[in-house]
Amino acid sequence: MIIATAGHVDHGKTALLQALTGVDADRLPEEKRRGMTIDLGYAYWPQPDGRVVGFIDVPGHEKFLANMLAGIGGIHHALLVVACDDGVMPQTREHLQLLSLVGQPPLSVALTKADRVDAVRIAEVQHQVAELTQQLGWLAVPQFVTSSTTQQGIDALRQHLSELRAPDVDMGRRFRLAIDRAFTLKGSGLVVTGTALAGEVSVGDTLWLSRLNFPVRVRSLHAQNQSVTRAQAGERIALNIVGDVEKDQIARGDWLLAQAQPTGTQRLIVALRLLQPLKTPSQPVHLHHAASHTTGRLNVIADEMAELVLSEPLWLAENDRLIIRDSNAQQTLGGGRVLLLNSKKRGKRHPDYLGWLQQLAAAETDEASLHAHLIQQPVYMAELSWARQLSDDALTNLLGKVAPVRLGSALMAAEQAAAWQQRLLEALTAFHQQHPEVPGIGRDRLRRLALPHQPPEQVITLIDQLLSQGQLQHRQGWLHLPDFEPRFNPQEETLWQQVGPLFGDQPLWVRDIALATHQDEEAVRSLLLTAARLGHITAIVRDRYYRSEQIQIFADLIRQRDANGGSTSAADFRNQLGTGRKIAVQILEFFDRSGFTRRRGNDHLLRDARLFDTSA
Repeated sequence: MIIATAGHVDHGKTALLQALTGVDADRLPEEKRRGMTIDLGYAYWPQPDGRVVGFIDVPGHEKFLANMLAGIGGIHHALLVVACDDGVMPQTREHLQLLSLVGQPPLSVALTKADRVDAVRIAEVQHQVAELTQQLGWLAVPQFVTSSTTQQGIDALRQHLSELRAPDVDMGRRFRLAIDRAFTLKGSGLVVTGTALAGEVSVGDTLWLSRLNFPVRVRSLHAQNQSVTRAQAGERIALNIVGDVEKDQIARGDWLLAQAQPTGTQRLIVALRLLQPLKTPSQPVHLHHAASHTTGRLNVIADEMAELVLSEPLWLAENDRLIIRDSNAQQTLGGGRVLLLNSKKRGKRHPDYLGWLQQLAAAETDEASLHAHLIQQPVYMAELSWARQLSDDALTNLLGKVAPVRLGSALMAAEQAAAWQQRLLEALTAFHQQHPEVPGIGRDRLRRLALPHQPPEQVITLIDQLLSQGQLQHRQGWLHLPDFEPRFNPQEETLWQQVGPLFGDQPLWVRDIALATHQDEEAVRSLLLTAARLGHITAIVRDRYYRSEQIQIFADLIRQRDANGGSTSAADFRNQLGTGRKIAVQILEFFDRSGFTRRRGNDHLLRDARLFDTSA
């Protein structure tokens, strides 16, 4: 259980915590000298049942608001402190607004310094506080009239706080801790502290340090100021870490993560909640997330929707909360809830896209969020796992509920997969009609014909699924429709008995075959088209054919050169075949057209190795 204080400067937050716990949370000499909290302070309060309640004492002065924001991420409860003599002050209101923007945790109120005022004043302040909390969305907030000097109301407040219970931890999330301090201890080494926002961690675990993208090992743990072997979300944790990293390389705002993520997010979409109207729809801002602080630009794209472009990356997840302040870091403009981690650069204001973002905003569960994402585009499992911070088991359970189509490392809605497959079948049908002389088409060429702008991995996987379902067939790597099964008619069968033996290692023209067999040229041409579709011969250019076995030999040569790390040029191919340059060029250009190779300058590189493969 973690409770954060909030309230105006000099309203007695630190003194109240000391009265409750016996711990002075001011740890810095400057804090002792000035008599006010500057940085985050911590106090721990052991309970009879073994629980430990942790308090985060945040600074109340407006100059140290960034430090306050670093302390309220991941808390379970907030304790608003209001001095009876001053009543509600500017920072009282601002701290409450900030708590509302980061998720509106449950709230209690301590009215301090009651010994300095009379009962009438106390009643006035109670009314002020009740009115303010209701305005900001808290109903029936308990109030306790206290004095740290006389101990008035301390026991009642202590009893109330001891009965609070933290919500159950969702163990389907990966461990994530926002670092707020780093220091070294003699005999132990490097220690980092922070509040765990999700998941659990154990001694011996390997975690990833954000920004540096470097692994570290957990040597020992303290949770809620106690030595433990395992800690979890909702606890203040100190981790003694081991790795090739120094204290000076770690800053407040860095993360310890269970899942490696080399880069953070710099362009995102948020659901926007403003405290006041913006002066302009696009403006520079300061942004706070957990213990992180950066700058960026806010671009409003619709009512209650904005894009944030950050000056440096933040390690965000969906539904994370951000605080947005003006360019001078003097005024809180509002807050944002992360909807989309990587927004596109163009088309964000299109009505269809905005409608989809509204669906994302309305999604309250992992299942609803995945459904919404799949409506727009395929989702990569690694990106889904990070965006929702899902453990492996939780990801498996989610996919079992939603049942998307798996395309390698990506997921696709069943409806979209069916639409893409239909486009593939239509493209192949058109190809058969346009090129009846060839036995089919290669996978990559079919992809480029039907879905040229879609991710190759996903399209190829859909093609393989069509093959497994029997909607496509293949022969030596050539894809064709099931009903694309040519055969010789009786007349062609008789003629092929004359023509077939003419093919040796060299290509033959239609006209030469017609002359040699004393047959009509058109009849020979029709025969060879059928023979090509049957796979007996292959046309490298119109009306010029090789035995398919010979093409197979040429393809194997190119595969061999690719395996040795090389490409093929016309000159190399000519020398290797011992033939003329013209025929070498024709063969290589045929391979390019078929999708077996692709040309780059004078070189031809292997593209689809499954073509011309008798084992395919």
